[in-house]
Amino acid sequence: MATLSKFKWFWAWQDEKEEDWLREMAKEGLHLQSLDFPGKYTFKVGEPRNDYYRMDFITDRKDYQNYLQLFKDAGWEHIGEMGGWQYFRTNTKEAAIPEIFTDKNSKAQKYQRVSAALILFLPISIFLIIQPIGRSNEAVGFFLVGKAIGIILIFLCVAAMVKIAKRIQQLKDK
Repeated sequence: MATLSKFKWFWAWQDEKEEDWLREMAKEGLHLQSLDFPGKYTFKVGEPRNDYYRMDFITDRKDYQNYLQLFKDAGWEHIGEMGGWQYFRTNTKEAAIPEIFTDKNSKAQKYQRVSAALILFLPISIFLIIQPIGRSNEAVGFFLVGKAIGIILIFLCVAAMVKIAKRIQQLKDK
């Protein structure tokens, strides 16, 4: 079977947009096969299908096999994972759109887990910023790059947490 790779970037709060995009790919005959690194999707080329994709985010893997079995029992195929994000697919002819979350609170908890994971990047970012600059010319450039990366990471983490907090609030307001 032929495969095709595509690169497309989605932010953590755009998981529904990503699910919709994967569904459109399936309608075109491109079926998600694997995720190699963030933003790189490998598809198997085949016949168009009516696949639905859903994503969950987990960090606790102690009952991972039971977690996967629960989805399998509910008719979901586990495609793979990327950075804690779990990708599931199902094919249905029913009129109802399949969901993996039974209520808005469990969906909000997914976003809370994402926020908690993002908080882990803050100490690393702060460490990069507070590092003293070395005395040699070569070290100065290295430390300045580290500080710039730290500032960018803090900005991205805070922006992501704000967007995710808004997404959680939208779910609670529904």
